[in-house]
Amino acid sequence: MSHALHIGLSVSLSLFGLGFVGWVFWRSLKTSHDPAKLVFKWLLTGAVVWLELAVAVPAFGRGGFDAISVGLGLTGALAMVINIVWRHSIIELISKPLTNIFDGGSEPPEPKPVYSIALAKRKSNRPLEAIVVIREQLAKFPKDFEGVMLLANIQAEDLNDLPGAEITLNKFCGSPEAPDRQVVAALTQLADWHLKKAADVDAARAALQKIIERFPGSEVALRAEQRLAHLGETEKIILAQHDRQALAVPAGLKNIGLLDSTEFLRPKEIEPGKLAAAYLKQLEQHPHDSEVREKLAQIYAHDFQRLDLATMELAQLINEPRHSPKQVAHWLNLLANVQVELGAEVETVTATLEKIVEQFPDSPMAEQAQRRLARINLEFKSKKETPGVKLGVYEQNIGLKYGVPRKS
Repeated sequence: MSHALHIGLSVSLSLFGLGFVGWVFWRSLKTSHDPAKLVFKWLLTGAVVWLELAVAVPAFGRGGFDAISVGLGLTGALAMVINIVWRHSIIELISKPLTNIFDGGSEPPEPKPVYSIALAKRKSNRPLEAIVVIREQLAKFPKDFEGVMLLANIQAEDLNDLPGAEITLNKFCGSPEAPDRQVVAALTQLADWHLKKAADVDAARAALQKIIERFPGSEVALRAEQRLAHLGETEKIILAQHDRQALAVPAGLKNIGLLDSTEFLRPKEIEPGKLAAAYLKQLEQHPHDSEVREKLAQIYAHDFQRLDLATMELAQLINEPRHSPKQVAHWLNLLANVQVELGAEVETVTATLEKIVEQFPDSPMAEQAQRRLARINLEFKSKKETPGVKLGVYEQNIGLKYGVPRKS
């Protein structure tokens, strides 16, 4: 190795060592609870090391009993000074790995927003002051969902400022970094406020439509579509509450106990054909309305004894991939009930129940289906032993099929 290379390597190693020592000193100073005391320890340690190198080491080098005694005495005294100065640090260094298990170590806690002051001010009926505190926290943590929802809640519920709450939530939802689950929760809450606070069905519909557009083909979009399907009913309730009119109550019948029959007093039930037609019209506008489709399937089965049409409606619900396993299992069980009631073969009902076991193995629904499969023959036997009650005869194709003209 050349002399120049040897010098360059020595300088590099020296610089690296000095840099490492400097980094250790800087990190220690930065994490120290008392930087001034730490600097004093370093200076005192430097002086001790200098005395050891300048006095004790040369004394050992000179030899002789007196010189060695002086060197040993000085070294012992300096070692005692080092022990007094650094003993707490040495003990902490040894015990730190164990104590970190319990106290989490010296790492600073993750900074989080604090809303306790804002909540206290809100509870004291000072919502504007609470908003000031929340905005201070959101300035530091602009993506904090808890703070955004708390701010919107105070605006909508305490100040009746629904437009302000809508701006707050839309600003959060408009961020591309906002988590999907939180966006859905914010838009759903906004729809609820539009209905509850302003009786504005159109604004609620717009909020739900945003969920469908932002998450097309998802389970949350399906739930939003199903809720949209029933907003018409909600609108009727809201209008009735805001436009209440006096109702004329007819006088009750006198001497009702003397009548031969009170059958005429019972409210008339809607004819199954008309009810099926109404459900079909609803499904044409809202094909994902699972509640109405299930009711339509039951009308087909119970009132018209049409297993084919009931199966068609239930199959649409079962085959929709966005429905939850619990819902699908419910509809498969309902289809099995209809099949048993309308005289399907045992093999057909067994195949229907086996789908629950195949699609949702190791689930409570699968266990329930297996128990039912074990007693399916008994179920058919009890059905045969129970005579059916003929409730009425209906025209089989009135208002049942899509696209078939209905008689007026």
